[in-house]
Amino acid sequence: MFHQIWAALLYLYGVILNSIYQCPEHSQLTTLGVDGKEFPEVHLGQWYFIAGAAPTKEELATFDPVDNIVFNIAVGSAPMQLNLRATIRTKDGLCVPRKWIYHLTEGSTDLRTEGRPDMKTELFSSSCPGGIMLNETGQGYQRFLLYNRSPHPPEKCVEEFKSLTSCLDSKAFLLTPRNQEACELSSN
Repeated sequence: MFHQIWAALLYLYGVILNSIYQCPEHSQLTTLGVDGKEFPEVHLGQWYFIAGAAPTKEELATFDPVDNIVFNIAVGSAPMQLNLRATIRTKDGLCVPRKWIYHLTEGSTDLRTEGRPDMKTELFSSSCPGGIMLNETGQGYQRFLLYNRSPHPPEKCVEEFKSLTSCLDSKAFLLTPRNQEACELSSN
């Protein structure tokens, strides 16, 4: 009898605690514009990678050597396509250019990376001004990435991202140092 009462009290405590400390909801952005064929213009242009979060450190290991990353998102040459260019400044000072092509998924918030059929990217709004959050999933990994229009957003933005991703089962967190000057984005 004592064990049943104790179990009921613990259950009740858990319900109350869960109702007090619920994770905030982030509204998903749509990747499709008004006509269903374009990425919203507000998300085009230059972005800085600020932080990442994932269930394990291994899922963020690709960012360990990074000091900062600058991305540019532009409309692609084909319908429903985005061109991404990036320059990665490594901690040892090197500039590494990268290119990707994302394909918009009509009627969905998903972006698919060309050449990586297992990878799915979802976009989410951020309460931080000039911010956006991505959820990347692929074969054996899931990670959340925080981007901002500014290379140094307010600390509150990073704390909110950390809090939200912690609620979503991310135990590992990575903040890019951004100590060095960003590399210039190549034009091609």
